[in-house]
Formats: sequence, C-alpha cells, structure tokens
Amino acid sequence: MEVVILCGGKGTRLSEETVTRPKPMVEIGGMPILWHIMKTYSSYGYKKFILALGYKANFIKEYFYNLRISGSDFTLKMTPDYNPHFYNALPESDWEITFVDTGEETLKGARVKRVEKYIKSENFLLTYGDGVSDVDISKLVDFHIKSGKMATVTAVHPPSRFGEMELDGTLVTNFQEKPQMATGYINGGYFVFNKQIMEYLTEDENCDLEFGALQDLSEKGELQAYIHNDFWQCMDNVRERDYLDGLVRNNKAPWIKN
Repeated sequence: MEVVILCGGKGTRLSEETVTRPKPMVEIGGMPILWHIMKTYSSYGYKKFILALGYKANFIKEYFYNLRISGSDFTLKMTPDYNPHFYNALPESDWEITFVDTGEETLKGARVKRVEKYIKSENFLLTYGDGVSDVDISKLVDFHIKSGKMATVTAVHPPSRFGEMELDGTLVTNFQEKPQMATGYINGGYFVFNKQIMEYLTEDENCDLEFGALQDLSEKGELQAYIHNDFWQCMDNVRERDYLDGLVRNNKAPWIKN
C-alpha cells in the first residue's frame, strides 16, 4: 500500500523557514519533519512513498537523492563507468520514493489526482507533510478495511491556543501550558482512501480535497472517522517548530518508536 504525502504547499505561516526551503524540509531534532513522518509509516511496514511536490520541489528531490551519499561511507573511483561502493546500509535503504512535481499553485485534491498513475494498490494512505502523530497506522488501516467505506480520516483533538487553569475559588489547582483539548475533533490527516476517491477529483489546479471531495463523501455516508485521542501536532509556526524540536532533542517525542 502506497503512502502519498502532500509536500507542495508554500508554508507562508512559517515564512522564517520556508523562504529558503519547502515546509516539509524544516528540521526538528536535526532531521526534516517529512523524514519523521516517513519513519512513522516505515515503522509499520509501509515503505513505498509518493511525494506530491510543488513549491521548491528540487530541494526535496536533491535531499533524498543525496541522502545515501551524505549518510554513508563509500569508495569512489573517478572513472565514468565505476559506481560507488557503499560500506554501510542506511536505515532508510528499503524505502522506495516516487517524486511527482504536481505544480506550485495546485490545491490538494488536484495533487492527489496527479499522482494517481503511480498508485497501484486498491487502498492507499495519505497525509500532510507538516504534522506528526503517534497514531497506530496498523489499527487505522484495519479500521478502514473493516468499515467498507471509501475514505477514513483520523480525528484528533487539537492543541489549545491558550493555557488552561483549574480553579478552586481563586486558588489555581492545576495549570497546563497549551494542553491538548479534551473536547472537539479536527481533521488530523493520516487518511486511508480507496482508489475510487479519484472519481471525485480532477487535475484542475483548483480542485481541493477537504472543500470538495471529502464533503461529497461525507454527504454520501462514505467518510469514516478513526478517533485518535493521543498525540498529534502540526507545524504551522515557529513556536510549534520549536516545541517539536524540543520533544525530539529531549527524547520525549511520542511519534518516535524506540
């Protein structure tokens, strides 16, 4: 089953970083958030990736093309017919990555439609290139298959924008800095789709995914929600980048499996 990752947006809310590189390549803990997302899927055995590229597409292509060299010891003879001899295999050596330039201005629905020809499985996974979670991918896929529906979206509690206090009169009994909200769900990405969803999409660059196909599927009773009450965090601004970076560097990142 292929994993499609949407990597084409301009990430304007994180312009401090994205003026020089695409948002999925912003680093947390010394590695791009895109790499972290791929490691999550890989840990569940899903290692065939399709990256729907757009803004600064070459940055992502060149990073992964050069990763084998930058992360390995190797011998190179300076003759045109000699391939480098590598001495160590990277942990990512069993990944298969297809890079598809889907256009700089293209909305998400059209990006998905434009990678259709590279999807061979009946069902496929899809997520955004700017969020991490400790969602159990195996249970998510099982839920989707058993439901028999065309689409499954992971429903998550968003982090609160503000801190939360519990009071006993005027005494603060509990104080949390921006806790995960206990009520209300939002679209956390981490989708599973039957390939039939392509019938609801077009390659027109104005074809969206959420405001279009998913609304249509919801009205037809073909969209299921997989409830995930644990960790989920997107990276929309510098503060969220620093928060995720701190979790990795302090060995407290819930999405990293030891």
